Amino acid sequence: MGDLLDRGSAFLDDQRHKHMSRTVVYQRGAEAKEVLATIGRTEFEQADDAGLIHRVESRDFLVRAADLDLGAGPVLPRAGDQVRETVGTSVFVYEVNAPGGQPPFRYSDPYRRVLRIHTKHIATET
Repeated sequence: MGDLLDRGSAFLDDQRHKHMSRTVVYQRGAEAKEVLATIGRTEFEQADDAGLIHRVESRDFLVRAADLDLGAGPVLPRAGDQVRETVGTSVFVYEVNAPGGQPPFRYSDPYRRVLRIHTKHIATET
């Protein structure tokens, strides 16, 4: 019969991928690949030296782990990689990054099918 939760998670991932994603370009150096991504966000909290709490919001891109293949097999996101999202005539450029020493991505499901890639906006090209 198999793992019912695993099958349910796969079904929900297929629905997200089919109905809630858009094409973006994932880039590492000169290597780039178009992938389908769902847009999300994560709020991070950081305490400064004075003990004040600062909230930082990341624009997240949920991408199938198997799709993030830059030519030599699937890779994991690294700080400094870029995600380019075209909206109309503008290209929004995001850098893979997470504040406060957090990892730049996490798995979005317990079966490691989907990566939640944390980014920050660094440029807009027209």
